[in-house]
Amino acid sequence: MKIAVCISHVPDTATNIKIGEDGKTIDKSGVTYVLNPYDEIAIEEALKTKEKIGGEVVAISLGDDSNKESIKKALAMGVDSGVLLKDSNYRDSVSLAKALAEEIKAQGAELVFFGKQAVDYDNSITGQLTAEFLGYNCVSVAVGFTLEDNKITAEREIEGGKEVMETTLPAVITTQKGLNEPRYASLKGIMAAKRKTIEEKDAATFDNFVEVVAMKRPQGKQAGKILGSDASAVPELVRLLKEEAKVI
Repeated sequence: MKIAVCISHVPDTATNIKIGEDGKTIDKSGVTYVLNPYDEIAIEEALKTKEKIGGEVVAISLGDDSNKESIKKALAMGVDSGVLLKDSNYRDSVSLAKALAEEIKAQGAELVFFGKQAVDYDNSITGQLTAEFLGYNCVSVAVGFTLEDNKITAEREIEGGKEVMETTLPAVITTQKGLNEPRYASLKGIMAAKRKTIEEKDAATFDNFVEVVAMKRPQGKQAGKILGSDASAVPELVRLLKEEAKVI
């Protein structure tokens, strides 16, 4: 069985992000990019599934040449091959999902894993949209997954507990922390990755439905005020909450 795992190449969350001169994109100079952390969970689950039932795992990423670094990490973890859908332009989730769906169809993958979200835009919707465009079943934010005789049983965390869902292939699963512990790339895996192929294709083009109008850094926090240490500070606190903070 062909298993696809869709991965993103994202800025490290510890990186200091600066807005670019156009005011609509980030300044990439000095930014460290990494494999999206949630996608590492997706890769691990794809590999565990392959180890259990056999088949082949392909990693698919849409972006520019820098995305190869994340694909190479996936290959070093044990993924069999990679596909880079080349496009350096901005894409919203719909355009991205349509392009990924086209490649998944071309690959003939029946089972597709995504991380639940990319840590740059945090939209948490690309996997679900891709499933819709493919016509596949979908379970999102899974923390448990089993596949037996074409039947999928997945767990999702909900307030106060978990819910168990059942569906069948073909399916898209988006993965959440707690599903597994991603493996480290071994030296053997890193060396083997050098012999694995990354196929490069032009990404299918689709119209965006969302336009980035402007990016702005959040306002810095104002300095705190110490009004006192006993009940005598309460009247002034109430006044400030009413007149300055305007929360009461």
